[in-house]
Order: sequence, then C-alpha cells, then structure tokens
Amino acid sequence: MRKALRWLLALTVLIGTLGTAGAATAADATGTDGTTDIKERLLSIPGMSLVEEKPYTGYRFFVLNYTQPVDHRKPSKGTFQQRITVLHKDVARPTVFFTSGYNVSTTPRRSEPTQIVDGNQVSLEYRFFTPSRPAPADWSKLDIWQAASDQHRVFKALKGVYGKKWISTGGSKGGMTATYYERFYPRDMDGVVAYVAPNDVVNKEDSAYDRFFARVGTEECRDRLNGVQREALVRREPLEKKYAAYAQDNGLTFKTIGSLDRAYEATVLDYVWGFWQYSLVKDCDQIPADAKNATDDEIWESVDTIAGFSAYADQGLTTYTPYYYQAGTQLGAPTIGFPHIEKQYIRYGYQPPRNFVPRDIPMRFQPQAMRDVDTWVRHNARHMLFVNGQNDPWSAEPFRLGKGAKDSYVFTAPGMNHGANVAGLVPEQKDLATARILDWAGVASSAVQADPQAAKPLAKFDAKLDKRDVQREMTLRP
Repeated sequence: MRKALRWLLALTVLIGTLGTAGAATAADATGTDGTTDIKERLLSIPGMSLVEEKPYTGYRFFVLNYTQPVDHRKPSKGTFQQRITVLHKDVARPTVFFTSGYNVSTTPRRSEPTQIVDGNQVSLEYRFFTPSRPAPADWSKLDIWQAASDQHRVFKALKGVYGKKWISTGGSKGGMTATYYERFYPRDMDGVVAYVAPNDVVNKEDSAYDRFFARVGTEECRDRLNGVQREALVRREPLEKKYAAYAQDNGLTFKTIGSLDRAYEATVLDYVWGFWQYSLVKDCDQIPADAKNATDDEIWESVDTIAGFSAYADQGLTTYTPYYYQAGTQLGAPTIGFPHIEKQYIRYGYQPPRNFVPRDIPMRFQPQAMRDVDTWVRHNARHMLFVNGQNDPWSAEPFRLGKGAKDSYVFTAPGMNHGANVAGLVPEQKDLATARILDWAGVASSAVQADPQAAKPLAKFDAKLDKRDVQREMTLRP
C-alpha cells in the first residue's frame, strides 16, 4: 500500500467532526474512591511510567511508556517500552481506544468517537514504530496478532481505572488495526468504529482499484491527472536532472529502493492515487489543464505537491519501514494498471513493499492472514461500524458483512476521500451511526434509543482538540 501507501493520514487521522451540542464534564483529578489522583492511579499500574503531562482545559493529558513483551507467546524473552497517551476526562465516562497504526501523537487530540461519547481516550503507538521498537529488533515479532496482543494487554491494565464501556477506533491502518484487535480479542471492546480501512483479501487480485480509477470523480478531472502523470514520465530525463539536484540539496539518498530512477517513477505513479486519497473533485482546478503544454516546473510542482519527491528516498522510507514490512508480509499492497501511459514509459510499474524495506530484514508473505480476518468479520462481526469514502482509493477494497454479522454496518460517505467520517454520512446513516456508537458506549439517552434522529455528539466541537492531523508523508500508505 503505497502513496496512497505513502501519504500517512497517520490518521494520526484523529478524525474530528463538526459535532454540535452536548455538555462536557470537567476532568476529575481523583479516582473512583474520590481520593487518589488519576496520575497516581495510572502510575500504580505495573510497567507504567510517565514521560510527561500536558495541560488541556477540561482534561488531563498524559504521555506514558508501558512495558510490553517482545513476544506475547514467550513473554520471558525480552521486553520493550511502548508509548501510549491518555486523554483523561472522567473515570465515570466511557473510554475510546485509538490507534493510527503508526506513531502516536503526543499532542492532545480527540477522535470522532471520543467526541461523540464525551469520553476518555487511550491512544497506542504501533509496535516497531520509533521509539516503540525492541532493541535489537526481531522483525518476525511484527505481526497483527502481536500488535492486537499489545492492545489487549493495555486494555487489561487500564480497565481497572476506566471501568465503563470501551470502544476501539482508528482510521486507515488504524481502522485495520482496530478490526484485527476485534478479531483476536472479541470480548475486550463494546464496539468498534473503523474508518477507511482497506481489506486486501487476495493480494494478487487488485482489479477493484482499476475499476475505481476508471470512474472516480469526473472525466475532466481524471483526464487532467492522467495527463500530468503521463507527461512526467515522457519528460523523465529533464525532470530527473531536477530531481538529482533536489536530492543533493536536501541530502537524499536511494540505497533502499536502489536508484533515483526507481524513486522517481514510484513517486510519479503515486500521483493519481495520492490526489484522490487526500483531495476532492473541487481541487481539480489546481491541476494543469493542458499537461502537454505545461512547463517542466509546472509538472514537477504538481507531482511534488501531491506525491512528494522525498517519499522514496531513504530518509522518507525509514520512518515507515514497519508499515512496508507488514504490507509485504501480511497486509498486502495494491498493484494497479496505467492504461493512459504507453508501456515504453513505465520501467518498473507499481513496486512491491519488498523494495521499500532494507534487504537485511527478511520478508515472507502470509496470504492466509487477511483471508482469516475477512472471514471472521463476515461471520462474527458484533457492534462494528465501517466508514468508507466514496472517492477514497483505499475504500475500493472494503470490509463486507455476511449473515453472521450482528448490529454491524458498512457505510460510505458520498464525495469524501481518506478523511471520511460519520459526520460526512448521509443524514439517515449519520444518525444511525451516532446512535449506535452512543449505545455501544452505554451513554445513549432514552430519546436516542427510541429514535436515532435524536443522536448528537455529546461533547461540543473543539477546534484544537478535534483537529484532524493529516500527515502527508508523501508515500502511498493507508
């Protein structure tokens, strides 16, 4: 999964909503017995240590380290420190368990479900993302079961403090992570809200993406994007000279991917995907309308703005080595065609995740991993909500529900991209989704239980706390 794999809506997507209404209770400084400070309660948990506390009105925000086993099957074989944050509201409120699937943000942020239920939020950094990486790193211990077991262990440690209902959530790779956690530990959470979570069941069958790109948006917009992408390959020689100068000026190297030429093509081939992942149809007016007559600088600027020429340099890949490792061992990665570009202009095509991971790290793909999760979701989903974006490439291969699913839903936000959320759903689905989240969290009023149209977020919108951190790291990542 690449530039789409590569831009990271790291989700840090903490998907904020423009929710209205609702009263928020002040963050309590005490535990359930009314005497113990919440910091003391958190730090009394074995293995928990404080990195820092940051103030935020109405909350207390803690950055913590938690001691985890490198291998949950053999916990005596070593440990590492996993970073978590706690946005503390009140032990009497429900708790949302958030992960982006990447690094954790150490700035106070609130996910959409947290705003809806007016609750606490525990956020977890995914294992092997720095600094939550064992040393030395045994990469065979980076898999979806080990990561789900990290979450399970954090939940068990904190359940004694936050005893009300829990809901897990995340966007993109975080949505995948929340889904995998539910598959392996279905008794932990009371509900799951997974945003724009790709479901690459059969890694070698990616025709859904080709169909997506053939019809997404408008024909005019597709033609503009395709024209710039093709022209960037037609003008490869002069633009690669510009790339070489850019690399030298910025200290970029290309040891992992193998050459500047490979990095250049990978970036250009991410261009169309990257646009639809993070832009909207209205943004098409920023794309050169006549690519053949555009200047080299105009082509360069458009590709760099959307795809990012630093993405496949060693300096751009290093942070995301854990992601590419997982894409190449369990998660899968899309491969798409480019019918608007003559074959002589494409030398490598969509390159596999193996090309983005240092060669001294062994990789072997496990095709059964995603099939297992997909089968489980279809037949066993309980209290699960999947929110996709109509114009999001990653939503082209979504999770689906079968007859065995109960009180679970798959909704698509019209016209939305990789930032799709409950607030962007059509009114009937928005009301139903909000009502189910409130109910799963144990805070639905009798009015909401009687009529989903009465459902509204319980916490007022906060421009800082509900800000979406869209981290465009310029590389095709979910």
